Amino acid sequence: MKDKRILYVSSEVVPYLPETEISSMSFEAPRLVNQQGGQIRIFMPRYGNINERRHQLHEVIRLSGINLVINDLDMPLIIKVASIPKERIQVYFIDNDEYFKRKATLTDEDGKLFTDNDERAIFFAKGVIETVKKLNWSPDIIHVHGWLASLLPIYLKEYYKDEPLFSESKIVTSVYNQSFNNTLNKDMINKVKFDAINEDAIKVLEEPSYTNLMKVAIDYSDALIVGSEDIPAELESYLKASNKPVLEYKNKDEFGSAYTKFFSETVLS
Repeated sequence: MKDKRILYVSSEVVPYLPETEISSMSFEAPRLVNQQGGQIRIFMPRYGNINERRHQLHEVIRLSGINLVINDLDMPLIIKVASIPKERIQVYFIDNDEYFKRKATLTDEDGKLFTDNDERAIFFAKGVIETVKKLNWSPDIIHVHGWLASLLPIYLKEYYKDEPLFSESKIVTSVYNQSFNNTLNKDMINKVKFDAINEDAIKVLEEPSYTNLMKVAIDYSDALIVGSEDIPAELESYLKASNKPVLEYKNKDEFGSAYTKFFSETVLS
């Protein structure tokens, strides 16, 4: 993986948020590639419960200052950055006061999903891509983790399809068992349609459940990784039917070599 450029886009990363399958793997995979001489960048949302002082986040003025249009509204994009101690890994944080200032991640104190999680997902996808464009950094692989990041593949291949920076990039999505009950805002499909995204490709988002969000991500990815020992049966079947390269679930001891081989011999071949 030496000198390969890999962009990691995740809904959560340790040490900035508590340890889960997603947050742990969103740290371990980049660390592995970093140790192998790869060039990596990590993007995640700047939730309001991330302690900016403790983790030494600071705003990057040259990357901030543009507005993203979400459902016909201009939403300011703020970019912050921090370094993971001892790893020399930079993490970029996508921020906006309207979407990410609240002192929680995806649900309120009663465990209910925030009603604007659909818009936050759109903002996150667009914010990552616009920032990478400003960095003028062309990734060989884009590795996506978590349902809040699940719109990135379709936005990259539909909304940004004419962007030359990503013309050779391969998209890999990890599918986890970390889901949510019920659905996101039922108006989500119209907000995605607003960006002139292929209507047939997002028909499943009439019911924006965890499974349907991940189906859209699978459809627009070049390869897939099973990130949990057990994933929903419907997604397991969908993965198999996709006829795309799939790295089956590996435990921590097996993951490193399998991940490197999968990227080197399958995704980049």
